[in-house]
Amino acid sequence: MNKPLCVFLAFALIEIVSVSSARAESLTVFAAASLKNALDDVAGAFSSSTGTDVTLSYAGSSVLAWQIGHGAPADVFISASPDWMDRLQEDGRIVPESRVEILGNELVLIAHGDSSPQDIEPNLDLAGMLDGGRLAMALVDAVPAGFYGRNALQNLGLWAEMEPHVAQVDNVRAALALVATGEAPLGIVYATDALASTEVSVIGSFPPATHPSIVYPAAAVAGRESETIDAFLDYLQGEQAGEIFSRHGFVFLGQ
Repeated sequence: MNKPLCVFLAFALIEIVSVSSARAESLTVFAAASLKNALDDVAGAFSSSTGTDVTLSYAGSSVLAWQIGHGAPADVFISASPDWMDRLQEDGRIVPESRVEILGNELVLIAHGDSSPQDIEPNLDLAGMLDGGRLAMALVDAVPAGFYGRNALQNLGLWAEMEPHVAQVDNVRAALALVATGEAPLGIVYATDALASTEVSVIGSFPPATHPSIVYPAAAVAGRESETIDAFLDYLQGEQAGEIFSRHGFVFLGQ
């Protein structure tokens, strides 16, 4: 083999290795909308410590699960409900042994601006508190926050009265936005969402017994396995990520 050709092949090999390394040090994470502020910070800290480029895509867990189920190029999925992760696992779309529960949350009632605290109980006059307005909730048949909220209202005996007054939106952050802008006087969101806006106040917490436990599982998407993904999932369970998640109001379930 002549020398110029050897040099050319050597440079070509270096370029291929460089491209492969660049790909190995980037990942795409599909995550529940309620994680945005906290996961932005966690991903930023992970990127700073490892040099990995993390792309974050937020939406309702149901939308993200559907996208992954139809081949969207996600490396990691973090759901606000075990149910959507279960569906992907049943369809062979995630790596079962990579699945971990990382966070918990609370369900709260919020109001636009300052408002007096209320006891969330069966005799709560929630319809009267709306004063002709709407109760903002994430989609009750698809999005975890909406599902939990409907369960809570049903168990309190309030759903039948409240259902005609509910404004359903695509995800929990959209419900938060309706209340923050005053388009809806009240909303049901996670406690962590309420912390993300200075335009709302928490006026009550739903008793945990009124809805299923709020748990966020994370897993690698099938066919996308890599050391970088494993490192990110480990990081989500570690002390540094735990401090960030806790600061944003989540219940940290990691190591």
